[in-house]
Amino acid sequence: MRPFQFVRADDAATAVQTVTANPKAKFLAGGTNLVDLMKLGVERPDLLVDLTRLPFDSVDVEADGTVRIGTNVRNSDLAAHPAVRNGLPLLSQALLAGASGQLRNMATVGGNLLQRTRCVYFQDVTKPCNKRQPGSGCPARQGDHRNLAILGASEACIATHPSDMAVALAALDARVAVSGPDGDRETPLAELHALPGEHPEQETTLRHGELITGIAVPPLAYAERSAYRKVRDRASYAFAVASVAAALDVEDGVVRDVRLAFGAVAPKPWRAHAAEDALRGRPATAASFRAAAEAELAAAEPLRDNAFKVPLITNVVVRTLSDLAGETS
Repeated sequence: MRPFQFVRADDAATAVQTVTANPKAKFLAGGTNLVDLMKLGVERPDLLVDLTRLPFDSVDVEADGTVRIGTNVRNSDLAAHPAVRNGLPLLSQALLAGASGQLRNMATVGGNLLQRTRCVYFQDVTKPCNKRQPGSGCPARQGDHRNLAILGASEACIATHPSDMAVALAALDARVAVSGPDGDRETPLAELHALPGEHPEQETTLRHGELITGIAVPPLAYAERSAYRKVRDRASYAFAVASVAAALDVEDGVVRDVRLAFGAVAPKPWRAHAAEDALRGRPATAASFRAAAEAELAAAEPLRDNAFKVPLITNVVVRTLSDLAGETS
């Protein structure tokens, strides 16, 4: 590992100012992704600004039902919080599906949102990668792409975003609070991550020095009828091959409203708006659920070895929504 400086910030303004002043500085919270990438030589910061002393470590439920989550809340604590476990089961399940218990005890929600792809070419500094070195190429398109994107990718990059938690938050229309050199702002989570286009090195819409300070989950009347289902190559401690976050509102056998997001199929958490539109007002049946998934996946552009994700994600949607519809009846 290369030498680097390390400082602890006592407040958000100092942290933002310190990182903004140094183009090679990075924020450090749990470090479960950043430190690994530093060991691999993918990340090479000159300065790490530790955030663990900042007072963003609580989960608060406001009078209108909004759940506010501090950026330093640990994944394990968020998954176990009563407001999340009982009121937002898809979020709790997504958190528990991610990593191991030890990692969840270290990882923060802010860091979880900003974790980087596990594409093997990105993590291997001996290989070309447009995300790591713009213009060097994307060998994954002809090489190992079994676990990579079928939606939202580009000629320059087909990497997937690895977060489980972010998929659930996308389905919940979460918003992200950000503090930066120009002050505080809030952005929809759907606008936090960028699709690669011709610039896969630009993974988020955050400017250098901007710090995520929290997440707001607005109230959703039927959030208790929700679930997160993850398909992976082994039973534990593995990233998703495909995943679905869903919440379903059914009345008299008809879908009144629905939220759907997909994971492990795109460079960002993929909100399935076309599928949602196809389901509202339709019978809550397996046939309707399948047709909705197929409407969303009509835009898929699979490659040689990941075309199986199209029927896989379709089947996961049908199973997840069928289970939720059975609960509502």
